[in-house]
Amino acid sequence: MNTESPTSGSRAGRRRGGAKAGSTPTRTDTAAPNASQPPGTVRPGGRTARTRAAVRDAVLTGLTEHGYPGLTVEYVAEHSGVHKTTLYRRWGGVEGLVADALDLAGEDSWTPPDTGTLEGDLRALAREVYDTFSDPATAAAPSAFIAAAFQSERAADALRGFYAERFARCADVVRRAVERGEAPAGTDADAVVRAVSAPLFFRVLITREPLDEALADQTAAAVHAAVSAGAYTTSDTTGATPGGATG
Repeated sequence: MNTESPTSGSRAGRRRGGAKAGSTPTRTDTAAPNASQPPGTVRPGGRTARTRAAVRDAVLTGLTEHGYPGLTVEYVAEHSGVHKTTLYRRWGGVEGLVADALDLAGEDSWTPPDTGTLEGDLRALAREVYDTFSDPATAAAPSAFIAAAFQSERAADALRGFYAERFARCADVVRRAVERGEAPAGTDADAVVRAVSAPLFFRVLITREPLDEALADQTAAAVHAAVSAGAYTTSDTTGATPGGATG
């Protein structure tokens, strides 16, 4: 699911009209950020969306081609058309570039599926993970972001923020299920989202096995059964879906 894909290169991203990697806009320089802020932690006023997207695309391409250790400011400058002194001034270096690329990936309009049933929504979410990681063209960038998070605490913080925001959107899936009586009140939405994607990520990142739709559907069915049985309810309302009637 796009929940698990911090890149505009995903199929869902292309449907939204996200910029594709490899675009080469003209070189653009604008005002530097406030000097009191650490480089790369704020979005400087005045820079165009096109410039920021070009930088993001160059970061994605560089991560995919060379990994985090091989990504350089010089590479991003060459492939984005933004001068390296501007990149250093605004983003501070590679860590800031990767963090901002993740921030930008989280600014899309993606919404979780709404099929009318919890089981259908969970299956659709699982199949989005399958769709993303079964295609090398769309799997490369999110895989590179995840790898970068193991090598940079700044990238790890940005990745956690990306997924926290995605989980917040996915809370609607569980909220609707509670309202329909398909899930108990107090069902932990974050736990449900993690459960429906974890087996797929285990294959992709740990055992390096291929994915298939059967695994996605099996995972969704298992999580649906667990939700119905109350396995994800919690007495702590933090992170749980508020309100709704019990089934």
